[in-house]
Amino acid sequence: MNDDTRPSPEALLRQASQEGRGRLKIFLGAAPGVGKTYEMLSEGAERRRAGVDVVIGVVETHGRVETEALTRGHEIVPRKAIPYEGRTLDEMDLDAILERAPTLVLVDELAHTNAPGSRHPKRYQDVEELLAAGIDVYSTINIQHIESLNDVVASFTRVRVRETVPDSIVEAAEIEVVDIPPDELIERLKAGKVYLPQEATRALSHFFSKSNLSALRELALRRAAQAVDAQMLEHVRALGVGGTWAGGERIVVAISELPGALGLVRATKRIADAMHAPWTAVYIETPRAQTFGEPEHRQLAAVFNLARQLGADVATVPATSVVDGLKTFTAEARATQLVVGKSTRSRWFELRHGSVVDQMVRESPGIAVHVLPMDPPTAPRGTRVRTGGWGSKAGYAWTTAMVAGVTGVASALFHILNLGNVALLYLLPVMAAASLFGLRTGLFAGVVSSIAYNFFFLPPTGTLTINNPENVISILVLLGIAFVTSQLTSRVRAQADIAAASARTNAALAGFLRQLTSLNEPVALARAICEEIGRLFSVRAVILVAEDPGLAVQAANGADYRLETMEIAAAQWAYDTGAPAGRGSSTLAASEWFFQPLRSGERTLAVLGLAREAGGDPVRSDQLSLLMSLVDQASLVLERARLEVEMRDVDAVRERDRLRQALLSSVSHDLRTPLTSVMAAAAELHRGVTPELIDTIETEAARLNRFVGNLLDMARVEAGALRLRLEPTDLTDAVAGAVHDTKRVLEGHAIELDVAPNLPLVRVDPQLLHHCLLNLLDNAGRYADPGTPILVRAEHRFGMLRLSVIDQGPGLPPGREKEVFETFRRLEGSDRAVGGTGLGLAIVKAFAEAMGMTVEASNREDLTGARFSLCFPVALLVRDTDGANL
Repeated sequence: MNDDTRPSPEALLRQASQEGRGRLKIFLGAAPGVGKTYEMLSEGAERRRAGVDVVIGVVETHGRVETEALTRGHEIVPRKAIPYEGRTLDEMDLDAILERAPTLVLVDELAHTNAPGSRHPKRYQDVEELLAAGIDVYSTINIQHIESLNDVVASFTRVRVRETVPDSIVEAAEIEVVDIPPDELIERLKAGKVYLPQEATRALSHFFSKSNLSALRELALRRAAQAVDAQMLEHVRALGVGGTWAGGERIVVAISELPGALGLVRATKRIADAMHAPWTAVYIETPRAQTFGEPEHRQLAAVFNLARQLGADVATVPATSVVDGLKTFTAEARATQLVVGKSTRSRWFELRHGSVVDQMVRESPGIAVHVLPMDPPTAPRGTRVRTGGWGSKAGYAWTTAMVAGVTGVASALFHILNLGNVALLYLLPVMAAASLFGLRTGLFAGVVSSIAYNFFFLPPTGTLTINNPENVISILVLLGIAFVTSQLTSRVRAQADIAAASARTNAALAGFLRQLTSLNEPVALARAICEEIGRLFSVRAVILVAEDPGLAVQAANGADYRLETMEIAAAQWAYDTGAPAGRGSSTLAASEWFFQPLRSGERTLAVLGLAREAGGDPVRSDQLSLLMSLVDQASLVLERARLEVEMRDVDAVRERDRLRQALLSSVSHDLRTPLTSVMAAAAELHRGVTPELIDTIETEAARLNRFVGNLLDMARVEAGALRLRLEPTDLTDAVAGAVHDTKRVLEGHAIELDVAPNLPLVRVDPQLLHHCLLNLLDNAGRYADPGTPILVRAEHRFGMLRLSVIDQGPGLPPGREKEVFETFRRLEGSDRAVGGTGLGLAIVKAFAEAMGMTVEASNREDLTGARFSLCFPVALLVRDTDGANL
């Protein structure tokens, strides 16, 4: 076994990232009613009695008396009321808990979905924020709510729950299984301790059957064991402790390019299922892989695909030998079981190369080694072609030239060199040939160098005869050194080739991910994926997504792609089944395209199509491993983009809900005031009509009409239904008309007009400009101090015309001037906080921008008060009066 006991850097980094975070403990149950909440409250009470600051964030007692009794004595953080569709929903108050900052908080039902309007859509996200704040959390969950087991539970209970928790949450938590036998749970159910009697009868005949409860119980115990095993491995890796630590079985199968590897993978799957253990298929990539032809690559790709389909993790490990690679990988994986195949080898082959099975049995005492017979090869022995096994003609030619060159140099310097130094010179072409062209070429260089040394330098020269026995030893030493040097140099070269190939793969993956992480939009991501994969594999690439009624091309790396009926059928099959289809696969192989689904969990996000312009398989079999890695990365990035789009949609819905709630709150308050005045005036009409009553009715009715008009105007703005009728307009007339229509609202305020009659005409919509002025004047009249004048001023400077409405009052909070134009926004602590729907200024901004104008808000410089301005750019001025207001 590998004695390398250095701590794992990755494990240490993960441990360091947990510093300062709270700890999560999950009480895991097989089904409702096993007592998860009861156990959580009991342990919380013990912690509280031990002096720990414990509060209840949310606990669902479901009317169970014994559970409610345990909540007494605990501090309970009041829940937050969230209005939703005419109802009020109570949710855990995350902000209140964070402000309270207890040591431990009890949060029931981790998989719960929060009410719309909450900060997070899921309760487990609330828990993550609590953990990030350094607060410990106890929580509860049932096994069917774990994401990876959701479909497994549904397969035998026929019930699929919609509220799930990611496996990463469970894997990072301390797990306590709350377990009772199925018969006892059924008795609790019949006694009405889980559901109401009528609900219990229905549950007994469906979900709570004894067979279902037994299966759920086994799943819960097994999942808890897996979580404990993963945490134990993480701990020993961080400490650098050696050994397998066989708390749970972990199986590794060694695969190869031999035909029997498929049967080996299937057998390992059966062993893993029997032991309920995770398993990994590993291929040790040695220098021998460089001699593989297309049949070997295709066979190896088939083995990888089968292992993935059967649920194995797959890995490729570069190594100088199969034994070294297997020993390293099994040590890092802490494997307890190793499955290897015993192929038919000649005695001579085993004498030369050794037996992998025998070496692993001898050198892996802590692992149980399963040796399974391999299927014999279908082709006769000796038919396999090893490309480049004996070297190239160019390599031999260069080697001969190098030996000749050394011979020439040695001949020229022979008068100052002895025979020993000449022999050393011949080591140069040996090492060069071995490093550049391989082992056999290096051996050829050794033989040729020995012959040249003997023929040209050993007496009698010009013959291959050796008179001095000492020179025979020199020749043998030269051949021996040439052989050893060739072996070592060839091995270093093979290792360098493996490292270079691994570096190229890692660089391709890193570059691919770097390209994608800078993009957010799905279409741009799809285009980048097509371009990068097309560049790496020199193929045409398309991405298809689901659209009514079928699939549609979202992006491609060129416009010359053609998808016929066969290709569309293969793509649809890949999308529907989540398995590859098309050329090079086992489904619809007549297609010219190969289609690979891009999946995230159980969801197929898109389909990647690949084709080669010259025909043939789009991706070589030896490139499938790289393609699968790129596909996994692309799937993760597309899933991230999809979630971002969904989050933006959710934020838009939340914003609409907020605006709707603000609208209802504002309208209910602001419309009540004029309606009350109108009703009171109407009641007084029974006693007699007076001019004051008529004036009150007209004033409040006009005010009410403005409120309703503002609502309709905002609806037109948000719906994009504005229709502009631009025409030259005189600002003097526009201001006069607006002041006349708001004289009742501005009663008590003197109106000061500073609008020169020689101002240029402006090209605007007169009706929309009138609405803008009405809202600005109404705003000034409502918020200005009583009895203060309101100034309307027009200024024409530097080519821009600015029309301002200026009041005298407290003004606007510094730095927040732009916020007054937001919908339903009323700034507190300023003159903008005195009632109103919060629509008037938002409508002014929307109308002004629709006509090509801008609107500004600022505080007065001479006095206290606010200034609101409509700015007309040069493009809207009909005529320019030189010297006006310069």
